[in-house]
Amino acid sequence: MVEDSGVDELLRQWAAERSDDAELQEVNRIKDAWLAEAPPSAPGIPVQRANGGPRGLVKVESADPAYVAAMRKRAPEVPEALLAAAASYWQLVGDLSEAEQWWDAGISPLDQRALDYRAAGLTPADLGRRLGPMTVLQHLRRGSAAAWCVARLQRQRRDGVA
Repeated sequence: MVEDSGVDELLRQWAAERSDDAELQEVNRIKDAWLAEAPPSAPGIPVQRANGGPRGLVKVESADPAYVAAMRKRAPEVPEALLAAAASYWQLVGDLSEAEQWWDAGISPLDQRALDYRAAGLTPADLGRRLGPMTVLQHLRRGSAAAWCVARLQRQRRDGVA
């Protein structure tokens, strides 16, 4: 099977951003100083009180900890922020078992293209199906459009090939 370079490229980019580059260190120092001046604010939902008393905020987690924990098991070297971002996308569109099915089929939920493939109508089970000499996953990794793969799969089903 062809290796998926999308996740590897993302990890290389993340590592490059955190290298010992003097210019990057200066940028980060300025950014940290600027952010330190801003008042801390965490996302929250206003608390409703029956008596109209003081209102506070209930802290909101951006990603379900179960999603993050499941992704951390499969990719322990990935930074927490990246896992949380990927988990927050997946929890909006599907449950944890579906994200794991995509991963088992060969597409990492850390790869944003998985959501595009899902939106086009592909399922994890479709990735292993053959379209000519290659699987759907191999076609996708070589740059074929997800819509093209969906159309070919539908044609196979209609013609009784699959």
